Amino acid sequence: MFPVLAWLKALLIVLGSNAPRWLCTGAFAINALLLPLSAHALTIEQARAIASGETDARIAAINTALAESQPGTLEFLQALAADEVKLAGDKPVIVRGDKAFDVVSAAAIAMPSAAEDVVNNNRMRGEIDNAIAALSLLSSDAKVRLEAVKALQGEPDEGKLPLIEKALAAESDAQIKAQLVMVRAAIMLGSSEVAKRIEAARELASANEPSIKLLINERLKVETDNGVKNALETSLQAINAKLVWGERLAAAFSGISLGSILLLVALGLAITYGLMGVINMAHGELMMIGAYATYVVQGLFRQYLPGAFDVYLLAAIPVAFASAALVGAAMERTVIRFLYGRPLETLLATWGISLVLMQAVRTIFGAQNVTVENPSWMSGSVQLMGSLALPWNRIIILGFALFVLLAMALLIGRTRLGLFVRSVTQNRSMASCMGVNTARVDTSAFALGSGVAGLAGCALSQIGNVGPDLGQSYIVDAFMVVVLGGVGQLAGTVYAAMGLGVVNKLIEGWAGAVLAKIAVLLIIVVFIQKRPQGLFALKGRSAEA
Repeated sequence: MFPVLAWLKALLIVLGSNAPRWLCTGAFAINALLLPLSAHALTIEQARAIASGETDARIAAINTALAESQPGTLEFLQALAADEVKLAGDKPVIVRGDKAFDVVSAAAIAMPSAAEDVVNNNRMRGEIDNAIAALSLLSSDAKVRLEAVKALQGEPDEGKLPLIEKALAAESDAQIKAQLVMVRAAIMLGSSEVAKRIEAARELASANEPSIKLLINERLKVETDNGVKNALETSLQAINAKLVWGERLAAAFSGISLGSILLLVALGLAITYGLMGVINMAHGELMMIGAYATYVVQGLFRQYLPGAFDVYLLAAIPVAFASAALVGAAMERTVIRFLYGRPLETLLATWGISLVLMQAVRTIFGAQNVTVENPSWMSGSVQLMGSLALPWNRIIILGFALFVLLAMALLIGRTRLGLFVRSVTQNRSMASCMGVNTARVDTSAFALGSGVAGLAGCALSQIGNVGPDLGQSYIVDAFMVVVLGGVGQLAGTVYAAMGLGVVNKLIEGWAGAVLAKIAVLLIIVVFIQKRPQGLFALKGRSAEA
């Protein structure tokens, strides 16, 4: 009690009803002003009870401090979790390095001559972590509060219910508030009152977290009241229905994500094989070159521009395209230009080139895989439901694939280069008679397809390790996409890539990855038998050429 306030109260007691109004008003105002300052803070006795004694007694002391939300409790528990609290006799002190601090006032004190470490077993450490999370519910930072709620969801503890109620009353964020309601319901599920357990079971019906489903199943094993059991089973059915939809949506997104990867891989092949008729078995290695170009740019940014590391991927995209395009142009000028119209020789030549490129990469970078790190803006995920989280890197790659597709469609359909490429692929002799430099067009078109393969490698580097065998995992799938979609048809490539991705993931969830690959291959074989021209056939004179 502050001395001034105590003196005024004593004076008012002596004067009684004879006390003047100004004195009563002044005493009330001073009391209102000083009440926040006189809030009960963590005492040395409470700190001692938390830091020493039997585990059960220490946990009870923590719960008491949580219920009162005493100032200084969070800082003391954080020091306790960091093993910075020591006992000097029976007095706890905080020791950081060569300095000591009082646990109540946080003021620097003389280093005690003899101090013992506070021993925390695993149970105690878990309770300390949960208590820190509970106190973090009152933080002004919404991210801190959200992390605190997530930490408390797995360990429902009735001792933390008063603090959760207080945080719930003060919470303004709808998402955090909804999760706090779930935490409170999970705690009330262990109440001794049947009415509270039924109320909690009904509240849990709106949950979509697998952890809540596990909690309900555990409670059903020990619940004795039939009313509570019925409410729990009803909630469990509602949660199962939501989780099933979450799993279906997750499978659909995985299929679309795989389809976007196949689309990126197949777009370059749609140009070199679909438009030019070149069976390029080194297409996968051109992707590999794009991935390694991204790795090199990452290393340069890390060494010379560490502060701008998050933008390295934006610089890597044109580098990956240019690197693969230059290698592709060199391939076309030195080997492939002599093999047009001879598919078997082209296949064997490009297969040999692929072996040379793989060995060159092994010589330069080593045989081991290398890691390409995601920028911070591609890390993490979007949590839509309890069982549905969409990774940012997959979402961005999907958008990137659509962007590349649009750029290729505009380039082939609306530019001078695209017109020349289409004219040469449809009728080389007539295009040459009209003054088109067919050799230059061939090189440009092949470089374009190779550059797109490099972009695919750049994207693939963001979802897995980069190694010399990177391209071998996708080359067969890429040819299947182009053949299934229809040779020379970009629209068919899109439908085939997305269709194969979704079908592959749906079958994979039912029969496993290996059987899914076999099933997809059989589906394509049967489809091609019935429709050799693919999903979209060429029309007009181009189909007769």
